[in-house]
Parts: sequence; C-alpha cells; structure tokens
Amino acid sequence: MFIKSRSESAELKQLRYLHIRTNLSEKEKRHFSNLEKGYEGELKFDMLLDNLSGEWLILSDLLLEVGNTIFQIDSLLISQKGIFLIDVKNFQGDFYIEADRWYTASRNEIKDPLLQLRRSESLLRRLLQDHKLNLSIEAYLIFINPEFTLYQAPRDLPIIFSTQLNRFMKNLNKSSSKLNEKHSKFADLLVAKHMNESSFTQLPNYDYEQLRKGVICRGCQSFLISYEKNQLVCHTCTCKEPLESAILRNVEELILLFPERKITTTTVHEWCDAIVSKKTIGRILMRNYKKIGYGRHTYYIHLSES
Repeated sequence: MFIKSRSESAELKQLRYLHIRTNLSEKEKRHFSNLEKGYEGELKFDMLLDNLSGEWLILSDLLLEVGNTIFQIDSLLISQKGIFLIDVKNFQGDFYIEADRWYTASRNEIKDPLLQLRRSESLLRRLLQDHKLNLSIEAYLIFINPEFTLYQAPRDLPIIFSTQLNRFMKNLNKSSSKLNEKHSKFADLLVAKHMNESSFTQLPNYDYEQLRKGVICRGCQSFLISYEKNQLVCHTCTCKEPLESAILRNVEELILLFPERKITTTTVHEWCDAIVSKKTIGRILMRNYKKIGYGRHTYYIHLSES
C-alpha cells in the first residue's frame, strides 16, 4: 500500500516549462534530461511495486533531515522483516568500475552512485535510533534500464540490474507478512518529517519578459494553437482541449514560475498571448479562483489560500 505516492518535483516542472519558453544552455538541458529520465525510471519501479502481494507500507520520494543533514530516498518499503531502502537509477549505456571509481565507456569519471545509497542508509539508521525504533535496513541500488551495462563490478555490491528485477520482486514477496502498530507509526513519522521543498534545485536565471508567451499544447508542447468553438486546437498534432482547462493549466504554470507575481486578468491574458479576450479570461478566473480587491487592483488566489 502506497502511504506516500510519487509526483513530479517543482524543479522538473519548471525546467520543462523553461525548456519550451526559452533557450536553455547545454548544461541546463543535460540537467533537465537527467531529471526526466530519473523520474521515468522511478515511475517504472513504482509499477513493479504495485504488484507486491501481502502487507507493505510504501513511501516514495522522501526528503528528510537528520542532524541538519538533508537526504533523499527514492522508495522506502516497510515489511515485518524490516525496511528496504531503494535508490533507482535510469542510466543508459556502458559503464565500468576501476579501482573503486565509476566511469562511462568514454572514460569520463562519474560520481559513485553507491555513495548516495550508503549516506541515505546511514542517516535513516540514525533516524531510527533517535526514535528508539528497532528495525533492520536493507539498501539496494536498482538500475531499471535494460540498456544499462556495468563492467568489472564486484559481486558483493548491493546492486540489482534490470535482468534481476523479477527475481528481486519475488524475494520481496517472500518477505511480506503482518504489519503492526510500530510499522504504521514509523511510516507516519516519515510522512510528517518529509520536506516539500529541496534546497538543491538547479534552475537557470530567468525573468518574465524573456519567456515566450502563449498557450502550450498539452500533447506535443508546441505553440501553434488556435481557438475554435470553445476549445483550443493544436495545428501541429491536432490535439484538442477545452478552453477553460487549457487556460487554467497555463495559469498554474505561471504561478509555479513566478510565485510572487499577482495573478490578474491582464497578466494571464498576456501570458496566454491574447488567445482569447480579457473578458473570457476574467470569467474563467472568477469561476476557479478567489477574487481579491476591486477594479484595476483585482487579483486572484487559490481557494485554498482564503
């Protein structure tokens, strides 16, 4: 049972929008691509966890702090046997280990991914000790991509390759049994300690004026969209979306990229490149947000903020 599900990070969403609306540097594009691939790999592993039998408490994408040290956990599984700490990598291509260092096939050294796993395991163990919880931990690094190969790896490393995943999942199922209140309390503790925002985001500098305005197609992410019979139609992929849904989607994008900017009819009209009238924008905002102020000082906030 998933106690905490996975969702896209704000950083990944922001980079996706910026990738469409401005020109990212090659370094920024690589970072964006790595985040996308990482998230795709984690979702694939979540699908495998959906097939677990028996009683499990599963927490995805935890960001925790212990002793002023922040660490992240891709997947944490709680069973009667103990805790399974999982770090998922979606690496693709050929890699090798030489003298305890990791390299790509082109001999570029990369950061040892086992260091993050061991660090997370150590900090999680400390968290257990701080709360006087006696639960064992098994930590694994999972390479989810079938097109990943690691040469010269010692056999005793806590690594699961894609060809070993089915066997690994079968072994997990053998570990399942009845959970008790201790397990539930620990899961609740982790959810309570989860931090929603990370201080390790790598976003480029950007401002409102430099970003391209317009409604982005939800299908192909192009800007070639026209307004026809209360829906927006993409000229590139022919995807159709109700007008209100498309405008609200773009308002949420604006809020994420510029959280300090007030949401006004004029701002949304400009952000959507005047695809419909201000009057239509105003009606949509009135139906879905709370109106604050009057006249030219009017702006809108989420209903949850009121």
